Amino acid sequence: MSSSGAPQFPVRVFGGPTALFEYGGLRFLTDPTFDAPGDYPAPDGPSLTKTAPPDGGPADLGRVDVVLLSHDEHTDNLDDSGRALLAEVPLTLTTPGGGQRLGDRARGLADWESVELDRPGGGTITATGVPAIHGPGDREDVEPIAGQVVGFVLTGEGLPTVYISGDNASLDAVRQIAERFGPVDTALLFAGAPRSAALFGGEPLVLDSAQAAEAAQLLGARRVVPVHYDGWAHFTEGRDELESTFTAAGLAARLDWGRDS
Repeated sequence: MSSSGAPQFPVRVFGGPTALFEYGGLRFLTDPTFDAPGDYPAPDGPSLTKTAPPDGGPADLGRVDVVLLSHDEHTDNLDDSGRALLAEVPLTLTTPGGGQRLGDRARGLADWESVELDRPGGGTITATGVPAIHGPGDREDVEPIAGQVVGFVLTGEGLPTVYISGDNASLDAVRQIAERFGPVDTALLFAGAPRSAALFGGEPLVLDSAQAAEAAQLLGARRVVPVHYDGWAHFTEGRDELESTFTAAGLAARLDWGRDS
């Protein structure tokens, strides 16, 4: 982990779950979603409604070396533009099921499975798949309904530890990750408290704001970059709720919105 005085690497947030950052000389993109606002079909229920355009598009990305894809089955995490982009990226890391569905450039990671990525200047980055549960309860309850999801931890010699939560609603999963990798330098936390009346009694399918603040504390995160809290109608908590909750918890200084504003 980097020292507390070390400069942070920039993260650009495009909206929804999509963020771009350079780490150890490689450029990583999370859950690419660049389609326009509108209604998009969902495999397990009513359509999902995108309410705002992304803050940029594929042409603004530059080189992308690795996509970190929490799951491929929902359009608010991988849309048509995102799928087209995967064909141009050398490697997509995702769930074991997604690794089978997405072709030769995709690799699925089981929980705690790691892959070594060569750095341009020498050395490697270790990308580890970590647990994520897309709804309340344990995996046996949730996964048959909401699907398989994976988070990621990035580590490397002389590099800060980075956690990307994916669509996770389980603080128990966060505790396991903190025990193995904490404290982390930067946590990209998927939040927004998305809900569906048809699923799990309307309970959040991904962290709500209070859970995101608790996750930050469990991880000992020096910086939290929230993603997955805007741009879709089923996201029920946005930037205001995140800011007020982190402020109440004494964590406001850790927030980095990944944008100029």
